[in-house]
Amino acid sequence: MWIANNWKDYEVLDCTCGEKLERWGSYLLIRPDPQVIWDTKKEHLGWKKRNAHYHRSAKGGGEWEFFDLPNQWQIPYKNLRFHLKPFSFKHTGLFPEQAVNWDWFSEKIKKAGRPIKVLNLFAYTGGATLAAAAAGASVTHVDASKGMVTWAKENAAASGLSDAPIRWIVDDCVKFTEREIRRGNRYDAVIMDPPSYGRGPKGEIWKIEEAVYPLIRLCGQLLSDKPLFFLINSYTTGLQPAVLGYMLHTVLKEYGGTVSADEIGLPVSASGLILPCGASGRYEL
Repeated sequence: MWIANNWKDYEVLDCTCGEKLERWGSYLLIRPDPQVIWDTKKEHLGWKKRNAHYHRSAKGGGEWEFFDLPNQWQIPYKNLRFHLKPFSFKHTGLFPEQAVNWDWFSEKIKKAGRPIKVLNLFAYTGGATLAAAAAGASVTHVDASKGMVTWAKENAAASGLSDAPIRWIVDDCVKFTEREIRRGNRYDAVIMDPPSYGRGPKGEIWKIEEAVYPLIRLCGQLLSDKPLFFLINSYTTGLQPAVLGYMLHTVLKEYGGTVSADEIGLPVSASGLILPCGASGRYEL
């Protein structure tokens, strides 16, 4: 498992009974987690001192219960800074487990010895975009949500990356990729974090089981002659790491290089164990 264990201002304090207790800077949040199917005693004092608690509804969705939490705050990761705020469906605007991938590709970019162009699809609030830009890459950031792209720009400004070579694109990721192929643009690296289900800005429907492999094939047509890396993440239950690796190998085998895939996770302070948080597939030359 690839473990995001370099955080200073984020921590999974404990997890049990379908929920996890997290420290986000100086604030404690309780959020549901479908992976937490064990039932152990809630001994950590933070369970009673939480600043906010997201309650999942039996009918789907849920809502926040607030005790003492600002509308927005920040936490750093190394030289990056991220705005956080609680919003629909339990999210805060950041997936801390992805830091293990940020560290991996940042080192590859720094050691490449050449200019690196990165395409980041389903780029959300820009964690991977900022990590790649801070490492020296030029990045094309694509997300179908205008609000998420605006949030990512705010994170870039907070991280001192307002003038970094980042293209901010609000578009359907598949349609943008198809246009880039027609335009003859090429990239040295691709990052994608596709949702299980989603809609584009014009109502385009995305279902990962049907759409992810065709998109990987499309992205294969965008790669330069010597691609540095290709990263795909998944939080979809049932889409195992080996499936991600198999798809990458099938599409990218002509370039040589190696493919690996594994779960990603976060350490849990109370138990010393690792909480699984999805899967990643990595190609590297």
